[in-house]
Amino acid sequence: MRMIFLSGLSALVLAACDDSRPGDTSVPPVAAPESAEATGSQSLELLWTASGFEQPEGAEQAPGGGYFISNIGPGEAGDLDGNGYITRLNADGTIASAKFAAGLHGPAGLVVHEGVLYAADRDGVAMIDAATGEVKGKVAVEGAQFLNDMTVFGGEVLVSDSGTATIHRITPEGASLFAYSADWAGINGILGAGDRLLITTMTEGKLIAWHNTETDEDVIATGMIDADGVGLVPGGGYLVSSWPGQIHHVSDDGTVTTLVDTKEQGILQNDLSVFGNIVIVPNWEPGTVTAWRIVAE
Repeated sequence: MRMIFLSGLSALVLAACDDSRPGDTSVPPVAAPESAEATGSQSLELLWTASGFEQPEGAEQAPGGGYFISNIGPGEAGDLDGNGYITRLNADGTIASAKFAAGLHGPAGLVVHEGVLYAADRDGVAMIDAATGEVKGKVAVEGAQFLNDMTVFGGEVLVSDSGTATIHRITPEGASLFAYSADWAGINGILGAGDRLLITTMTEGKLIAWHNTETDEDVIATGMIDADGVGLVPGGGYLVSSWPGQIHHVSDDGTVTTLVDTKEQGILQNDLSVFGNIVIVPNWEPGTVTAWRIVAE
């Protein structure tokens, strides 16, 4: 998620997006060009672009196919205004349900676990029936400043807090501190990957592999400032988004190659998620969601 800090960690300034809504027939998914983007050990082929979202941030695969997309909604992202919602997309980018779940304040990261869709909201983690969209409740996270991304690791649901360099464990009974490191300043993306927890940080642009101990972590790559989402590339390597407009490929030896750079066009690349060889990226601005196919060079 993009962050602009004013007077410390708590002030977040975000621009409102277009007034159109997902599912508006005036803004159908746009056909993608057939050419691949950029060069490197991997490339990305644009499949489709869906339009009409309101500050979209997070993505997760939906049970039975398709994707959930979180929308901060109109207004300021820090407001507890109930304007946030989650859209359900079909696999081809068409709208299955424009407001699958509504009444949230500003949902960001998403993860599905045991039939529950968890959403990192401004004042806690919302629990939503992944089949019906009914909001079942919310888990407060004491002391949190900016709940951001979510994942499942070791069978546990986790959420990152970008404001406090912490990761919290979430259960229906409540929240508890899972891990903290001073090296995680501006923590953003988290992804459970076997016995590793992959972590991205915005402050130094790190991609970290953490092994569930206080000291056992590896910095895979650095320098991807404002790093956001992270995904595994089939066959090896990683994709990391930087929200100002970049998508990077990181090889297993830590070499970083920028595959996509849309900063000058004003297209943000937010919480990148990889499902097989398909990459889903919400674009907070201009209010779109892009789908890419990973192509091996």
